[in-house]
Amino acid sequence: MNEKLRKMFRLNVRMRRRTPPGHAPGSVVVDPTALAPEIRVIRYGPDGIEEKTLPDVEAVPGLLSDDAVLWIDLVGLGDAGVIHRLGEIFGLHPLALEDVVNTHQRSKVEDFGNHLYIVARMFASATHLDSEQLSIFLGKNFVLTLQERPGDCLEPVRQRIRKGNSLLRARGSDYLVYALLDAVVDSYFPILESYGERLDRVDEDVSLNPKRETMEEIHTLRGELLLLRRAVWPLRDALGQLLRDSHPLICDDTRLFLRDGYDHTIQIIDLIETSREMCSDLRDYYLSAVNNQMSEIMKVLTIIATIFIPLSFIASLYGMNFAPDASGWNMPELRWRFGYPMALGLMALVALGQLYFFWRRGWLGRR
Repeated sequence: MNEKLRKMFRLNVRMRRRTPPGHAPGSVVVDPTALAPEIRVIRYGPDGIEEKTLPDVEAVPGLLSDDAVLWIDLVGLGDAGVIHRLGEIFGLHPLALEDVVNTHQRSKVEDFGNHLYIVARMFASATHLDSEQLSIFLGKNFVLTLQERPGDCLEPVRQRIRKGNSLLRARGSDYLVYALLDAVVDSYFPILESYGERLDRVDEDVSLNPKRETMEEIHTLRGELLLLRRAVWPLRDALGQLLRDSHPLICDDTRLFLRDGYDHTIQIIDLIETSREMCSDLRDYYLSAVNNQMSEIMKVLTIIATIFIPLSFIASLYGMNFAPDASGWNMPELRWRFGYPMALGLMALVALGQLYFFWRRGWLGRR
């Protein structure tokens, strides 16, 4: 496994819990390196939309209304006071707030009575596979999302809200949560398309010129697909839980849309499993190609060595130190005028005869 893949596993797999062991449940301990929070607000209804960035969290209570949906998007988890204050304003459970700042959570749904807490793993880019925890609180007429850093896949949802004739403007906060989860799920498809293209290139490299770098690329792809699978598989279970469990905050019409999102997660998992199987097949194909390449090299070397065995015998035969003057039987060719050309011709004849024999046997290619 190369260094790039090791770093990716350390970033995505290692637990990043900052609450000391034995600490009181519900403690919010933020990461000292986390970004300062930015509060973006969209309040909308059938009649209009209001969108702005709040300078302070204390402006949130004045935005609550029974005839409009309030979406508060908090980007940056570096201020525990802001997170605590949002919990007080919306009556959020302390255990959920603790999970917000411990961003190693798997996708899940937790029911706290007056609100639902939903976690999803989000990828902002199809080229840089680094997952981010998206925390979603669903309550009556409000949705609160909390992100680790700027840049997300939720901009299409904002664009739909800005359109006056969109379905989002006519429905409640539960449909907004569905739209957010659907945007997260749909963001996986471009990622899988990019992996499909990379697998095609690796397949071509293995077929034409298998190299060590090709094997490293296969291992990298397999590891990244495993990280993607770990993000999608729990999300499928979370959507399934929203479908199965009836809750007054989610109406039956929205549950029909959630079923469509659940189907999309199943499609994504199937694509991931297919890609991982293709990685295994490419790895076996690479090993087979390398073995075939090595076999061809060994065949050529064996043929060369086999040709030189009789040539070495002839050369060693005429290199023996027998004195021709002592007996007429002691290598009379040494006294012959054409002895040297005869020895070379004999070597050439033997070599050509062996090549012809190998060709007739099919060892040098087809007949």
